[in-house]
Amino acid sequence: MSKKILFVCHGNICRSPMAEFILKKMVRTAGLEEEFEIASAATSDEELGNPVYPLARQELAKHGIGCPGKTARRIVRDDYAYYDMIIGMDAANLEAMRRCFGGDKEKKLSLLLDHTPASDTKHHGRDVVDPWYTRKFNVAWEDIYAGCKAIFEEVNGYGL
Repeated sequence: MSKKILFVCHGNICRSPMAEFILKKMVRTAGLEEEFEIASAATSDEELGNPVYPLARQELAKHGIGCPGKTARRIVRDDYAYYDMIIGMDAANLEAMRRCFGGDKEKKLSLLLDHTPASDTKHHGRDVVDPWYTRKFNVAWEDIYAGCKAIFEEVNGYGL
């Protein structure tokens, strides 16, 4: 049985697809592709059908990660029943997810950086700032990588 993880951000063209493909690479590198289903989605419909933003694609490519064919989609109510973990990038995403899903009775919703260890004071307990506005895709990469690494370790008990 696979672990189903959905990453969510506002438009699904920067942060959440970066997280999707970073975690997919971690899983592939560990030879665990059969044990995971990883996807990403948006809380808004502003970017529906659009590909991953060019600067986000460039940042992924710097780290040997591609994201071919990925286009933005919006979360739907049925995602809550389907996915085991639904992980937002910031507090606004989390609130929008709660509205879409009618709450979080099964405790599936979380913020990406809440998965990092409390001792990681650079990352733990804060939002992944949207690089669409900051233009700091390298900073987003660092945050998202730290969160994905923590999730991978949490779910598998592995160190990377």
